[in-house]
Amino acid sequence: MNASLGLDFGTESVRALLVTSTGQELASKAAPYRHGQIIKHLPGSLEPLPPQFALQHPEDWLLAAAKAVRSVLRAAKLDAASVLGIGVDFTSCTMLPTQSDGTPLCLLERFAQEPHAWPKLWKHHGAQKQADHMNGVARARNEPFLRQYGGGIGLEWFFPKMLEVLESAPEVYHATDVWLEAGDWFVWQLVGGPAQAIPRSTCQAGYKGLWNARDGYPSEDYLAAVHPHFASVVKDKMPGRLLAPGQSAGGLTRDAAKKLGLLEGTPLSVATIDAHAGVPGAGAAEAGTLVMVMGTSSCHMLNSNHEHFVQGTAGVVKDGILPGFFGYETGQAAVGDAFEWLRKLTGQNNLSAISNEASAIVPGAEGVRCVDWFNGCRTPLMDGSLTGAFTGLTLHHGPAHLYRALLEASAFGLRWIVEMIRESGVPVERFNATGGLPHHNPLAVQVYADVLGEPITVHPSKQGSALGAAILGALAANVFETPQQAILAMATPGEGTAAVFHPNLHHHALYSAIYREYRRLGAFFSEHQQ
Repeated sequence: MNASLGLDFGTESVRALLVTSTGQELASKAAPYRHGQIIKHLPGSLEPLPPQFALQHPEDWLLAAAKAVRSVLRAAKLDAASVLGIGVDFTSCTMLPTQSDGTPLCLLERFAQEPHAWPKLWKHHGAQKQADHMNGVARARNEPFLRQYGGGIGLEWFFPKMLEVLESAPEVYHATDVWLEAGDWFVWQLVGGPAQAIPRSTCQAGYKGLWNARDGYPSEDYLAAVHPHFASVVKDKMPGRLLAPGQSAGGLTRDAAKKLGLLEGTPLSVATIDAHAGVPGAGAAEAGTLVMVMGTSSCHMLNSNHEHFVQGTAGVVKDGILPGFFGYETGQAAVGDAFEWLRKLTGQNNLSAISNEASAIVPGAEGVRCVDWFNGCRTPLMDGSLTGAFTGLTLHHGPAHLYRALLEASAFGLRWIVEMIRESGVPVERFNATGGLPHHNPLAVQVYADVLGEPITVHPSKQGSALGAAILGALAANVFETPQQAILAMATPGEGTAAVFHPNLHHHALYSAIYREYRRLGAFFSEHQQ
């Protein structure tokens, strides 16, 4: 039996999934990163990191991947020859500086205790000042690329993070030969080759790197206006070739194959963003389906036949998700991690207990209201400096009321995004949910359906992004001629296997009034935090 291998790199671990060309999931295994998220101090140091820092260890990605791949092969009872192709999805923008041979600067003794030499995780929020500056210069110059990104550059993106290093640790910036996304770095380590041949993902570049197929990256004139030493960063420090996910990046080198327990030459797809992999993984091969990839944060992906520019989008990119469509990305920066934060804050042992109690509370959380910007507001305001709030609290309220209000606020944020997309002329006709959260938090999905007033389908696969990555691996191995063929064969749910959450129309009517309160609170808090 032959299979495609999907590698899904998350915030805490990597998951390996083996899937046949008919969509049978043979086995799935995860391996945690030894260092997890580096948020308190660097390895070997007691010096505290600033609170907005979120870093990772690059060796964790390679070691965890090797462990997960060997484990999943054993679980599926497959040999290396049975793996036809490999697909990779990765958190983004997670990025790092390296030498020309791919060695991360953080692994050099001289930079081991310099935080800016380490990979910056997607949720690293140290570049707000740089994002603000880049936005100010771009707006003053009326840079055309801004329209593609809803009018703003996010602090989590590639260029602000590079600029942060240039301004905060110039010795690291000038010592860097190559800046690249972690997904591209991982693929590079597996296929080898010189820096000039790095297979860079058009998905990662298009949504997080201000790149488009027509104009490329921002002009040297704009970058020079941002900072004189920034002018030639694309030419000098971003070598490689841009390829679409599903295209072959090359075959495994002998050394990489030995580490993973696979065969030398096994085809490997160009990387994609983890949320974007969730689109094929959710079986969405057509335009008009909003795929909600719900986890630590939420990303909402939409393929459309229409190109319009929508405020606060993380990008509208031609062929950005699937060929033949304009791909839209929006998102909420804190979802699952906000639920977990509240659990810890209120001293609850697990979310199940607090969720059960919250499910008995009527819509509106008995007067408690929430603004859910606990990690900033991604869409539509694209402002990582904004903070969240609870209002309406009395001595009568408890943890379940806070949790219910937080769930509702998260759903209101999604409704705001959907309304904005539709008002811009882009059809949203169906809703699919994937990722870990929809499978273990049915209350959240039901609240979302009630607030939207629309049914939400939860794809039966609990590994939507990994399944999408496996589909890309099959494409890289030429198992299918088109992405649509691969999706229909590998990810279309069988009849009755997908859960559908239908809206409670009475609750929807109640929520429509509370939603207007959410919007007023959002306007107040965004205005008074400037």
